[in-house]
Amino acid sequence: MAVNTVETPLKSIPKSGNDSSTRIQEIFKLQQANLQYLKNTSGKERRKKLKALKNKVFEYRTKIQEALNADFQKPATESDISEIYPVVSELKHTIAHFEDWMEREEVDIPITMLGSSAYVHYEPKGSCLVITPWNYPFYLAVSPLIYAIAAGNAAILKPSEFTPNTSQLVKEMLAELFEEKEIAVVQGDHQVSSELLKLKFNHIHFTGSPMVGKIVMEGASKHLTSCTLELGGKSPTIVDDTANIKEAATKIVWGKYLNEGQTCIAPDYVLVHESKKAALVDAMKAEIKKKYGADTNARLEGGNLCRLVNAKHYKRVQELTDDAVSKGANVEIGGKYDDSQNFIDPTILTNVSSDSRIMNEEIFGPVLPLLTFSNLEEAMSMVNSKERPLALYIFSNKEKNIKYIMNNSSAGGTCINDTILHILQPNLPFGGVNNSGIGKSHGKWGFVDFSNERSVLKQHFKFGMALFLHPPYNKFTKFMIDITMKYF
Repeated sequence: MAVNTVETPLKSIPKSGNDSSTRIQEIFKLQQANLQYLKNTSGKERRKKLKALKNKVFEYRTKIQEALNADFQKPATESDISEIYPVVSELKHTIAHFEDWMEREEVDIPITMLGSSAYVHYEPKGSCLVITPWNYPFYLAVSPLIYAIAAGNAAILKPSEFTPNTSQLVKEMLAELFEEKEIAVVQGDHQVSSELLKLKFNHIHFTGSPMVGKIVMEGASKHLTSCTLELGGKSPTIVDDTANIKEAATKIVWGKYLNEGQTCIAPDYVLVHESKKAALVDAMKAEIKKKYGADTNARLEGGNLCRLVNAKHYKRVQELTDDAVSKGANVEIGGKYDDSQNFIDPTILTNVSSDSRIMNEEIFGPVLPLLTFSNLEEAMSMVNSKERPLALYIFSNKEKNIKYIMNNSSAGGTCINDTILHILQPNLPFGGVNNSGIGKSHGKWGFVDFSNERSVLKQHFKFGMALFLHPPYNKFTKFMIDITMKYF
């Protein structure tokens, strides 16, 4: 009997149609008319909303598990770990700290501005659009809204049409808490996203692929709208010759096959020192069997792995794997498919050709290429030949090696001797760099993401030093400028 599955699965919700352009326009106008009111809400009022959202998540916990199970057979416990707990954790952290974040930040005054004071005032950006993907359809939909609410914004959420059960559930849950003039959910396909991008939002928060991120950024540019783009790419894992192999295998396997590899910060490929290749492969194979089942059938029926979200995505990952094998890659474990369930057995590939599609496209599935290196210079050359990743993982017990990798790479985030967990640290920013994203979120960075950092200078006296630099430009003015430039 399968474990960690929902006892009474949610009845599958039919794919919703597109919300009309007229409805989208109406919601946008409602929110525009409400922006000034939201801007002036107090910390106490916003805290009440966040607490209500936290309580609603607990109330909906079973329904969330059921919706995720209906969309791609996500185990209930994994839904708790990777979807519900992160939302609850971010809500608790935000509720505890956001009123401090709201406070103005006093800044130092240079001697040339004696008599004045200055500070940064955080005000809401205003009308926000949040577009979210299908891989974590609850967490990635609700998380940005936490910070939008804390900062005093109105927001339209456009969840993925590929997870209709969860998207509909999020819409129903939020409708019980918020009027559409503050938080609204609009559903549909890419045509709806296109309609939304025509509107003059003050900020757009998008999570998804770099390809679609470029489309979002192009749409935003027409209104000079600021963007936060949380994208993806090929996140490498480096295992050097000093690493604890058993520890590395345990953490890489968990990070890779969580959500069947459909995680933007999942290890995309592993670079292991050639002297540790055999040991790491053996340890990872043992870890897959321990975590998910001794063979393909056990892993299929064990209830600890979800499915690929749809047939199109399933076929794409299968084609990546088949292409690598056709070019000489060895299947160390896995490599089996079940078309009826969009299931791909957790797979490890070795001897992978550099010109394989799997080494040049983001995998976003449960297939892990493993390559070797003889020295760190070679490893970093491989990493730096690709776009800057959203995450980079290092397994090493030698500080010199860790420092070398950090100094010779760039990534949105890094875990040392672990994977994934940096996204759950509320005091760290989360986001990418260049192709893997623009901007940071989570914790205080999430609040700032949805805020305008307004600079304020207040002059306390009628005569300030700057008056000595006003026209007419005479000898005394020149003398004051020379003194200022030389000494201040």
